[in-house]
Amino acid sequence: MNSLTVSQLAKQLSISADTVRHYVRSGLINPERDPNNGYKRFHSEDIKRLRFILQAKSLGFSLADIKTIIDQASYGESPCPQVRVIMEARLKETAAKIAAMQATYQQMQDAMLRWQTQPDCTPTGEHICHLIEGFSNQVCDFKEEGCCEV
Repeated sequence: MNSLTVSQLAKQLSISADTVRHYVRSGLINPERDPNNGYKRFHSEDIKRLRFILQAKSLGFSLADIKTIIDQASYGESPCPQVRVIMEARLKETAAKIAAMQATYQQMQDAMLRWQTQPDCTPTGEHICHLIEGFSNQVCDFKEEGCCEV
């Protein structure tokens, strides 16, 4: 197989040339340099490795994780046990992020529900937007706080 330039490789894998360059700078792929023009040239092994990196990224592995996995494989050791350990940690992290996002989503829904019945207020110098400033998980009566002329 002939070698590919950065832009040819990016096009073949439907990614940006900057993405390819990023993985080169991070040391995850090491293309050779064309002695005639200094361009980076990617061969089939580079392409396989880049496909692996993209697949691992799509599964939630960080670049540091991927480097660890590639390094372990390059020493002839199976990275599979490490992959399972990393994935277990990523699953826990992702579950925590999902729970936090669901809580934020619920809070946003609660805010919209409460705000539907509240009046619009002109900023007073003490308040920018009473809807945001007065929102808490507790029901608040803005008329009693005196922030709006109703």
